[in-house]
Amino acid sequence: MMMLLILGVVPALLLMGYVYRLDRIEPEPWGLLLKLFVYGGLTTFAAGILEEIGVFALSLFLDNPYSQAFLVLENFLVVGLAEEGVKHYALRKTTWYHSAFNYRFDGIVYSVAVALGFAAFENVMYILNFGLGVAPVRAVTAIPMHAICGIYMGHLYGQAKYHEAMRDWGAMTAYQWASVIIPLLLHGFYDFAASSDSPLLSGLFLLYVVVIDIVSFILLKHYSKTDTNV
Repeated sequence: MMMLLILGVVPALLLMGYVYRLDRIEPEPWGLLLKLFVYGGLTTFAAGILEEIGVFALSLFLDNPYSQAFLVLENFLVVGLAEEGVKHYALRKTTWYHSAFNYRFDGIVYSVAVALGFAAFENVMYILNFGLGVAPVRAVTAIPMHAICGIYMGHLYGQAKYHEAMRDWGAMTAYQWASVIIPLLLHGFYDFAASSDSPLLSGLFLLYVVVIDIVSFILLKHYSKTDTNV
């Protein structure tokens, strides 16, 4: 059990620590981050229910679950929307009006905390179901991908908060929508490419993982250095 927790949770905690250290102006309260991490883990239950409903609804219109159309809709419209949607809900309900949310980079820290809570709980479930052998692969693919979706969600969410302070309601709303849609697309393509039997998509998946990891963590450092209050 201890090994399960270590392999399942520690990669997420290490990434959380890295993002936390980049919040140089005013580090966020540990209690709030712990709450977001736990809420992120709990949202896996909601996401699972929504995915079951979504796949069932999809099967009413498409009878071949192995067709490209089914896989695209399942991974983007069902899985991507369900998982990123519940993360965003937990993020907004917990932090939008919180007094500690006073810098744009805070949005990234909060969002990554939710995303990695989700990733850690999901990772433990995968290890329980498929064994310890899946842990190393998920530690360098699925967990960083959840964090990356959290980075983009949090950056756009922080931009929405900034524009709220500027009383630019149109931009605020646009950034709020973007903070769900962009992670949804990133997540959807990741799952679609990973679940495909196509050699081309398998190659694209590996390239995608490498490129998005590099680009996202370069941008993360840039967002940290250019942080401003809201």
